[in-house]
Amino acid sequence: MLLETLLSFLRAHLLRFVCLLACCGGAGLPLCAQVPNLTPGSKVAEAEVQRRGAAAFFGVEELPDSIVRLMRGCTWRPGCPVPLARLRYLRCLHRNAEGEAVVGEMVVNAQIATEVAAILRTLFDSGYPIERMVLADRYGADDERSMRANNSSGFNYRTIAGTRRTSKHALGLAIDINPLYNPCVKRGRDGKQHVQPATATRYADRSRRFPYTLQPGDLCCRLFQKQGFQWGGSWKRTKDYQHFER
Repeated sequence: MLLETLLSFLRAHLLRFVCLLACCGGAGLPLCAQVPNLTPGSKVAEAEVQRRGAAAFFGVEELPDSIVRLMRGCTWRPGCPVPLARLRYLRCLHRNAEGEAVVGEMVVNAQIATEVAAILRTLFDSGYPIERMVLADRYGADDERSMRANNSSGFNYRTIAGTRRTSKHALGLAIDINPLYNPCVKRGRDGKQHVQPATATRYADRSRRFPYTLQPGDLCCRLFQKQGFQWGGSWKRTKDYQHFER
């Protein structure tokens, strides 16, 4: 029985490692970032990135106690369909539109954690612009506030806006990227266009280009879709341009 349990554990972690290599071209990620105490949202000098190596800033780990305390009663509440033990904390770097390295963080389901971390690493290495990436808890779990700040995020126990249906974000299986510039656009029963966040009306016109706009076939879309994620920008009725889910 013990040998069988050990083999099962090794197989599971080998599969995660193979998925990681397939996604990021062989650049492995540590289970825990080697530079863990940086403030999310702060900038890192390029010389420091070069000195330590980008890999030192990336990691996947169980939720630290400080993050559990932050999330309880905020993005995670009693009744959430996913226990805290099944969520993972991602540490990373991302590039803003000016090319600066910024400290990022995200919480997602353990089921997709290594794949998402590898995607974020590839986006960073490629200079793909993401303006902000901190937990929705830092906006009081208010999705509208987080989106207005163009904050990319993952887990948040909430319903789909305008419905009573549980969002894939509540399962930790969805990620929003640059949401202000890539709003959710839909037609209501009244025939009027509804845009979320409410401040993103000008960005609903997808014929125009903006610094953080997601486009069909761009690197971010390709990476997520390669890992089996659906892109909301390809949906027929509602266009959720910021949204990737699995």
